Amino acid sequence: MKKPIKIVLVSDNHGNPAGLDYVREKHRGADYFIHCGDAELPTWMLTDFSVVQGNNDGYGQFPSRLIMPVGEHQIYICHGHRDMFFGHFDMLAAKAKEAGCDICFFGHTHIPYDQVIDGVRVINPGSIWHNRDGSAPSYKIVTLNGKKVDVAEMTYEKKLEKK
Repeated sequence: MKKPIKIVLVSDNHGNPAGLDYVREKHRGADYFIHCGDAELPTWMLTDFSVVQGNNDGYGQFPSRLIMPVGEHQIYICHGHRDMFFGHFDMLAAKAKEAGCDICFFGHTHIPYDQVIDGVRVINPGSIWHNRDGSAPSYKIVTLNGKKVDVAEMTYEKKLEKK
């Protein structure tokens, strides 16, 4: 039996590297680190992440979309600002399905989300910097075990900087 695949999924840190440092440290054994855009950091600070371009990232700095084969899945990764009208997650599912993907990771909304739409698992980790729904900053751990997809929502407790 194959070992489950662990994906750390983040988005929207908006120039603050602390949350990314936290997930790197806490989840050292992860198989993949994926960033759904609006990192607002130089590429050298993200070499261990697969990253897509958000609406606040430098154009041409990262690809606008990625399709990643992982285990028995095809994952469509985007920020979301070019792939849907706000709240129309069915548009993301349709684009993922059209690309032959059964999972879609996206960011942009700063609100965690996880639903199956037309056979596609559509997942947003929320923002590891600031969620717009009042919840704590968040990220997701996605575990792939064959065809099975498990998603755990994690919170990031911001640490106050010592002066």
